[in-house]
Amino acid sequence: MDIQRILVIFAHPDDETFTACALLSMYAGRGIPITYVCLTLGEMSRNLGIPPFANRETLPSVRKKEVETACEIIGISDLRLWGYRDKTLEFEDKQELIHKIHSVILETNPSMIITFYPGFGVHPDHNACGTAVIQALKRIPKMERPLVYGVAFDKNSEKVLGSPDVVLDVAPFIEKKIAALLAHRSQTESRLRLIINRDIQAFPWLKEEKFWIYKWDD
Repeated sequence: MDIQRILVIFAHPDDETFTACALLSMYAGRGIPITYVCLTLGEMSRNLGIPPFANRETLPSVRKKEVETACEIIGISDLRLWGYRDKTLEFEDKQELIHKIHSVILETNPSMIITFYPGFGVHPDHNACGTAVIQALKRIPKMERPLVYGVAFDKNSEKVLGSPDVVLDVAPFIEKKIAALLAHRSQTESRLRLIINRDIQAFPWLKEEKFWIYKWDD
């Protein structure tokens, strides 16, 4: 499929880096425009840096700056922070969220969307995000829907979904991935040394990124 534009929709700042930095860097390097909709500012995270350099009041602004820096490193040209409250996406007005996502899909007209595979994101915010994206896409005729790359973390992902459809070797983009991870300092400080040392055993996502193409059942 010829990819002309990419829309990324994740729940938290740093989701883009942990899950898809190499993939996004690859497409950005080809000049493909990328819009990133980040639904929350991750303000409820328990990670505040080591030693702490943020607190509950300052963390939203800290994480905003971190994701802006990470996007510059990756090459994401259009970052949109929607400001939903962290850890409450599952309790938001579902139809309102679906409508907003549907609107940004129509606006950007992506040929690929990257989000969480519904039910396999582990975190409730991840699953609420992925579910809303799929429901928004169901408002579009099936033959007109973009390709959807789903990120799955659940330990049963491969058992239920099968092997990932796309496995990308991070090696050609490892420096960008590490730099973007370090940009999210409040969240990665505790793992800083292992990340810099490229500890693949501790962090398999430093070796490869996996995606499942969403299979439509309607």
